[in-house]
Amino acid sequence: MTELLYHTNSYLQNFTSKITELNQELHGIILEKTAFYPGGGGQPSDSGTLTWDSKSIPVIRLKKIGDDVIHQIPLDVELPPIGVELTGQIDWTRRFQLMRTHTALHILCGVVFHRYAALVTGGDMEPLKGRMDFEFETMHKDLVTEIENAVNQEVQKNHPIQVRILPREEAFTIPDLIRTKINLLPEGISHVRVVEIVGLDLQADGGTHVNNTKEVGQIRVVDYKSKGKINKRIYIELSE
Repeated sequence: MTELLYHTNSYLQNFTSKITELNQELHGIILEKTAFYPGGGGQPSDSGTLTWDSKSIPVIRLKKIGDDVIHQIPLDVELPPIGVELTGQIDWTRRFQLMRTHTALHILCGVVFHRYAALVTGGDMEPLKGRMDFEFETMHKDLVTEIENAVNQEVQKNHPIQVRILPREEAFTIPDLIRTKINLLPEGISHVRVVEIVGLDLQADGGTHVNNTKEVGQIRVVDYKSKGKINKRIYIELSE
C-alpha cells in the first residue's frame, strides 16, 4: 500500500521514499509513500521527476491500481532495484495551477448548489481551466453573469479549506456530501476524504486543493453550452 502524502499535504513539493515493488509490465516503480497525485475525479495526474544515483528521471505517467501508485518512467531507463531510496520532485507550477483550478470548480459547485439546488453531472479540468456540467433546464447570459459574480465574491471572502479523512459511516451522515448526480464512491472504500470550503461547500473528494479561496484568484466564466435537455456546461478560466 502506497501512503498518499498528497491526501494530507497538497503543498508537499518533494519527498524521499523507498521502492517496495516494481511493475515490469508498465515499467513502473511502486513506493512506500508518494506526493504524486495519480489523477482522478477530473483532475489530471501530476508530473515531475524521480532521482536516484544522481540520475533525475521524468515520471511520464502515474497509475493507481488498488492501493498502489505506479510511477512509470521512460522505457530506455533501467528500473532501479527494490529497496533503493529515491527523491521525488513535483512539477510545482503545474500542480499549483491544478490546485487552484480544482478549488475554483468547488467554489462554482458550492454557489450553484446553494443558490439553484443544481447537482453536478460531470466535470473536467486542466491547469487554469475547467468545465462543470449541472442539472439546469435553462441557462442564459444573465444567469451566467450572476454566477460569475457570485463565485468571485466567495473567492474574496478568503474561506479556509479543510481536509478530513473520516470513516465511511461517519462521512455519510453529512447532509449533501455527494453533489454529483451519481454517487461515484465504490462500496469497498472504508474511509472517505472530505474537502470543505468552510461556509460554502463540503464534498467527498480525493484531489488537491489550495488552503483558502483567495489563492484561487479571479474566476472567469468564458463560455456555457447546452449538453442536453437538463444538462448545461459552464467553462471557467483562471489568470496566471
